[in-house]
Amino acid sequence: MTVEERRVARITLARPDTKNAFNAELIAQLSEAVAGVPADMRCVVLGSEGDTFCAGADLAWMRSMADYTLDENLADSRALADLFGKLDALPMPIIARVQGAAIGGGAGLVAIADIAVAVEAATFAFTEVRLGILPAVISPYVVRKVGPSFAAAAFTTGIRFDSHRAFETGLVHSVADEGQLDPEIGRFIDAIISGGPEAVNAAKRLVREVIGRSPADIRDLTVQRIASARVSAEGQDGMRAFLEKRAPKWLGGSRRKN
Repeated sequence: MTVEERRVARITLARPDTKNAFNAELIAQLSEAVAGVPADMRCVVLGSEGDTFCAGADLAWMRSMADYTLDENLADSRALADLFGKLDALPMPIIARVQGAAIGGGAGLVAIADIAVAVEAATFAFTEVRLGILPAVISPYVVRKVGPSFAAAAFTTGIRFDSHRAFETGLVHSVADEGQLDPEIGRFIDAIISGGPEAVNAAKRLVREVIGRSPADIRDLTVQRIASARVSAEGQDGMRAFLEKRAPKWLGGSRRKN
């Protein structure tokens, strides 16, 4: 993990020779990196090296798993589930930088991101059933992201789909030409940083709190959230900055030009 000046953390899968495929070592390394993300980061960019974002499970790892006992498989699966749980628990937005194919668990990483930007040539698939297994660990995050209808079709067929179909389903939020991938990610980073740090993280949390619940069930919750934000130091400064035509304190507080 690296940390940039604007409090942007970058976590990079660095196994390009194996198409950044998962094995026990990579899962452990990613879990350690995620656990080490400082709490004051504005966002986390999840990327990888080479021409593939993540090809799912490493072939050598899969060969070894073929001889695992049930208990060994349970332990192995829990490690992957713990990684996704740690990613999901990060309070700040996650941006996935998808420069190539995202297959199986790799597509799961895209699903767990709050924002995903993919190159036009990127492809996606949940191919587990073609191996006689299931996308079980990643399923809660994928279903939450794309909904049960598309998830059922993608999970049961393993059919590969392109970046534009991924955009249509909501798995990906922006499709860029190869040379524009990083500028497009930069656009999202700039947008996140322009918002109040507490408000951005609270907005991410709010989505988790309201999803699947009726407006009546969450009326008190939403009233409490907006009222608390308005009286917070950040909310007070942000609203006053707008009225006074200046930047808020999190952006330096200088007076804006008319």
